[in-house]
Amino acid sequence: MLLKNAVEPRLYREAMSRFAGAVHVVTTDGPFGRRGTTAIAACSVSDDPPTVLVCLNRTKPDNDLFANNGVFALNTLSAAQQPIADAFSGLTRLPQEERFKLGEWETISTGAPVLLGTEASFDCHVVETKDFATHRILFGKVTGIRIGDSLEPLIYHHREYKKL
Repeated sequence: MLLKNAVEPRLYREAMSRFAGAVHVVTTDGPFGRRGTTAIAACSVSDDPPTVLVCLNRTKPDNDLFANNGVFALNTLSAAQQPIADAFSGLTRLPQEERFKLGEWETISTGAPVLLGTEASFDCHVVETKDFATHRILFGKVTGIRIGDSLEPLIYHHREYKKL
């Protein structure tokens, strides 16, 4: 039954928890510093030019580094990389530099850290940002891609990690 009353943020978050999504670690590095965070809200925008978007919480000032550096990598995690997802989400309370010690990283074209062993990684230059409510949407032109082996992807659904 569809409720017709006002949609409260708590109810909205509960409904969105049923929205299954791939788990990503979004990373940046540059003159403003190095940062990574776990994100679900990411998708393809276009294949010509190849463009992705990711939504990052604006209430976390450290997320400004992504737009300020002008580059990011979108790393789509495999199920075996769940500990990395936990670390970059902040659950483990590891400092940023300790989080980057959990995997093997390289750079492709932008200087943003690209995680090895992922389903896929997209190295991007920020071409546009859009602030909306609590989040900043980063549009990234893909300038480099690394495709991993076809592994079990890590999915987040109903506030739990799942394997597909």
